[in-house]
Amino acid sequence: MTLLVSAATKFDSTSCQLLGQFHLNGMHMTGDVVLGGLFEIHFFSVFPDLSFTSEPQQPTCHSFDVLGFRQAQTMAFAIDEINRNSNLLPNVTLGYSLYDNCLSLDIGFRAALSLASGQEEQFILDKTCAGNPPVVGIVGDASSTRSIAISAVLGLYRVPMVSYFATCSCLSDRQKFPSFFRTIPSDAFQVRAMIQILRRFGWTWAGLLISDNDYGLHAARSFQSDLAQSGGGCLAYLEVLPWGNDPAELRRIVDVMRKSTARVVIAFAHENLMINLMKEVVRQNVTGLQWMASEGWTAATVLQTPQLMPYLGGTLGIAIRRGHIPGFRDFLLQMRSDLQHNNSYGNILLVYYLEKVNFTTPFGDQVSFDENGDALPIYDVMNWLWLPDGRTKVQNVGEVKESAKGEELTLDEDKIFWNFESKQPPQSVCSESCPPGTRMARKKGEPECCFDCIPCSEGEITNKTDSMECTSCPEDFWSSPQRDHCVSKKTEFLSYNEPLGICLTAASLLGTFICVVVLGIFIHHCNTPIVRANNSELSFQLLLSLKLCFLCSLLFIGRPRLWTCQLRHAAFGMSFVLCVSCILVKTIVVLAVFKASKPGGGAHLKWFGLLQQRGTVLVLTSIQAAICTAWLVSSSPAPHKNTQYHNDKIVYECVVGSAVGFGVLLGYIGLLAILSCLIAFLARNLPDSFNEAKLINFSMLIFCAVWVAFVPAYVSSPGKYADAVEVFAILASSFGLLVSLFGPKCYIILLRPERNTKKAIMGRGTES
Repeated sequence: MTLLVSAATKFDSTSCQLLGQFHLNGMHMTGDVVLGGLFEIHFFSVFPDLSFTSEPQQPTCHSFDVLGFRQAQTMAFAIDEINRNSNLLPNVTLGYSLYDNCLSLDIGFRAALSLASGQEEQFILDKTCAGNPPVVGIVGDASSTRSIAISAVLGLYRVPMVSYFATCSCLSDRQKFPSFFRTIPSDAFQVRAMIQILRRFGWTWAGLLISDNDYGLHAARSFQSDLAQSGGGCLAYLEVLPWGNDPAELRRIVDVMRKSTARVVIAFAHENLMINLMKEVVRQNVTGLQWMASEGWTAATVLQTPQLMPYLGGTLGIAIRRGHIPGFRDFLLQMRSDLQHNNSYGNILLVYYLEKVNFTTPFGDQVSFDENGDALPIYDVMNWLWLPDGRTKVQNVGEVKESAKGEELTLDEDKIFWNFESKQPPQSVCSESCPPGTRMARKKGEPECCFDCIPCSEGEITNKTDSMECTSCPEDFWSSPQRDHCVSKKTEFLSYNEPLGICLTAASLLGTFICVVVLGIFIHHCNTPIVRANNSELSFQLLLSLKLCFLCSLLFIGRPRLWTCQLRHAAFGMSFVLCVSCILVKTIVVLAVFKASKPGGGAHLKWFGLLQQRGTVLVLTSIQAAICTAWLVSSSPAPHKNTQYHNDKIVYECVVGSAVGFGVLLGYIGLLAILSCLIAFLARNLPDSFNEAKLINFSMLIFCAVWVAFVPAYVSSPGKYADAVEVFAILASSFGLLVSLFGPKCYIILLRPERNTKKAIMGRGTES
């Protein structure tokens, strides 16, 4: 569309004529330097239908906008105040030319071009057809979309444009908009301010609503970009939902809000779109939401009604910095305008000086522009208060401003009204925090803040909220039932305090006591035939060795120590070899006595006298001593903390060190026992006077049976139960030998003394 044309016509060569004019609503005041302005004085515009056969009629505007008119009057007041102050621009009078854009891009563009080129029908120019424009700069536009379009054209001619309400971060691009400035922070800072508030209250899951225009779309990009640059942390948005005025689209958006777990909704829009959105919110009765308002609707009084406060009460919003302007009220009562206008300074020079602006307002705020034409950012944080009498109030509860440390948020939380029963900030998270004892597991395909809480495995803990991984406990520790701290592992060994240990200890002491009693009986009746028969010294040695066997079982009870591990098997091996050696010698003596009782058999007893018996026992026991010594020196048994049986327990046990050494020790005892059993078996049919061979044979069968069963039971028993099996084998074999060899003799000595005579033993001593 050709808006204006300047050309040499029937006038002289130094004059230019406009071929057409726009009919615009505006007010003007003459001055040496004229500033232009674009304001929303009316809400709606009507364009007549095009006939293409005649010149189109001019559009008309309707519905007076009080706020836009007040903003226009504010500019007029500011210029009047500057003209009154002789210290600011001495000898220079400012004028203005303010136009109504009727909230339309078409009309706003026409007004901007009219300001840049003028409305005069004829211009007298120099020979180069160049001259200064009617205005040196334009204040406006309020809309980001209109500012983008207008500034892109005016920037070609370096006509400065200073917006008071266009917040799109895209306008900070100095390559595209070289002469654009604004006194309001960009959406980028507004977005960062909102993210600060979200983090302040721990809101990690929020819905993001944006208007379907430049303002909303660029705000969404800034939101996504800022989250990405800051690493996001645990902060995500539900969905980017652009919307216009389509009823079906509004229904869908509100339905998503109603079903979502997000309790916080951020809306980047202007009040006209919010009005339509809230109608649908009321229709679906979507309550319990914490709204966060962009500066586009924070101060919208049309939304602060008793009907909407149940839904919007407690809203937190980012608002443009406010302040009281002295004398402005009186000025609004005056209506001064002038259709004349003049020009004086160049556009490029004005752009230069705008970049150097730096002053402090009467409110204490600093005003200057950075390299992108943006003012130093500062926003008020507003809260929509719902009073008990039904009235509404928007109160200031803090501010966000740029500082050397970055964006600085200041909030007076005690003043904030929360529209919830608890009167406390709501929780707005995709997933609740994971308590100690659990870890976060991200949900595939969903935002970072959506996760499941997985309990830590056994042996692992977390002692913090929202831990990403569980930590393994140290070796001697295990996780508590709640998995939130490590506790010392339970220790397990055959203890004197547990029932099994008590029973085995009692049995060991009982066996020892019986040995002492039997020994006392034999000592007291040492001169009786049944004691003296078959070498009483061997009987005493056998009783002593049995007592040692009973006592050595105590070394297997209690917490394993190095000395107990080394001593238990050595004592066990020595005690049983001494015992079996005595039984073997005793069996050989039985055969020797039988042979000596036959004619010419005295030589047999001569070669196996008392000295030989002692020597045999000593030699056989010394061999076991050598085996034990070699075992302890080469690979000694030692205590060991075994964690293989139970993850949550430490099983204290004695490892044998050398399995070969332990096998040789047991094998040697078994060899002597088998040899004794065979010799006793050969002597089983001796005359009744020498039937002790039957008792020895029976006792050896019991001994061998116990230890043959011991080996598989010991190998298959874990931990303390292996020790219990070995103690049981020691006690069972010891009791078997004690009862089999000494039970019948004690019976005769104590209960049948008439049979404890030489005649009975030599004649028919069936029990001796």
